[in-house]
Amino acid sequence: MDILLNVVADKKVNEKITISGSKSESNRLLILQNLFPELSIENLSDSDDSVHMQHALSTNDETVNIGHAGTAMRFLTSYFAVKQGRETVLTGSDRMQNRPIEILVNALKDLGANITYEAKEGYPPIRIKGTKITTDKVQINGNVSSQYISSMLLIASKLENGLEIELVGKITSVPYINMTLSLLNQLGIDTSFKGNFIKVLPKKSIKKQVVVVESDWSSASYFYSIAALSDIGSQISLSAYKKESLQGDSCLAEIYQHFGVETVFGENFITLKKVKETNKDVLEIDLKNAPDIAQTIAVTCFAENIACNLTGLHTLKIKETDRLVALNDELTNLGATISVTDKSLHLETSSTINPNIAIKTYNDHRMAMAFAPLAFKVPIQILNAEVVTKSYQKFWDDMQQIGIKIDKL
Repeated sequence: MDILLNVVADKKVNEKITISGSKSESNRLLILQNLFPELSIENLSDSDDSVHMQHALSTNDETVNIGHAGTAMRFLTSYFAVKQGRETVLTGSDRMQNRPIEILVNALKDLGANITYEAKEGYPPIRIKGTKITTDKVQINGNVSSQYISSMLLIASKLENGLEIELVGKITSVPYINMTLSLLNQLGIDTSFKGNFIKVLPKKSIKKQVVVVESDWSSASYFYSIAALSDIGSQISLSAYKKESLQGDSCLAEIYQHFGVETVFGENFITLKKVKETNKDVLEIDLKNAPDIAQTIAVTCFAENIACNLTGLHTLKIKETDRLVALNDELTNLGATISVTDKSLHLETSSTINPNIAIKTYNDHRMAMAFAPLAFKVPIQILNAEVVTKSYQKFWDDMQQIGIKIDKL
């Protein structure tokens, strides 16, 4: 489905939006729930990724296809590796079969896992023969995707001797590692993270309990962008959020002050208020701990005619698409002067936005959602718009509620 977003008639917004549970928290908890049946989950994400995860965990089929769900691919690799007596072929979409998994597979093999490649070395599909793992120490580079690390942490307490992971070199995406450890702690599992060493102690069972998933901060980023592009006096309330969040993307509250957006924390919700004009100084920010909001921030800067230098983006090249190249191409089509490296993005000021440009989404949900707020400036087309369901089922409904008119092409 391709759609046309028309410029909003009223740029002074006053709306309340409810956002589904965090995909990151939900997918971690779904793995833990299958390891510890005493756990119940509320406000679970309704994203495609979480739906794929639930199906994969409930099926007895030998072949498990998780589509585009990168988190599911990584977390399930470790999960199936310790399912003794079960043999699983874990596969996904064409893009997924070109996203590397070798670093995680090698680490699991070092622990004693039985994993082989079905086609291309280093990439899905992979054949996993579940086995008992007793080795309790492993090394992995600290600057790889945090999902590799979290994948092993999620199964660690079910290993006979627990697990100690040594992170070699510089560590990135620490908030997502801390999210995993915090969820383990909530369940009563003992962990420690000192220097470059993470340790998880074994745990046979947990107390019966309910965990409520906080709403997704990555999804909130698009409303921060809308608030930035709206008129002073606009406000958007989002639920359900908390000030002490486990999610790295909660740094949005601080970052978007640069765009004149103030975040007010209420009881289980936040209100975004446009209180002043955007600061026209160059935005310099290291996003190594929150790379998923890079697309949103780059589009906001372009729309607000400010320059930015975004660094710490090395993991974006192995997402649903090469997000740095995709941003470069689509923003260039809109009239931006932009350059990217393999780990950074540099945008110059640009007073012109080309209207009616068709934005390619490259099977990447965040490309569609990050560019949608531009409808506050010019009419814009979004190709393959249904891709948003990967993480945000009712995104286009919520855009209409905000005031964006949407026509199918």
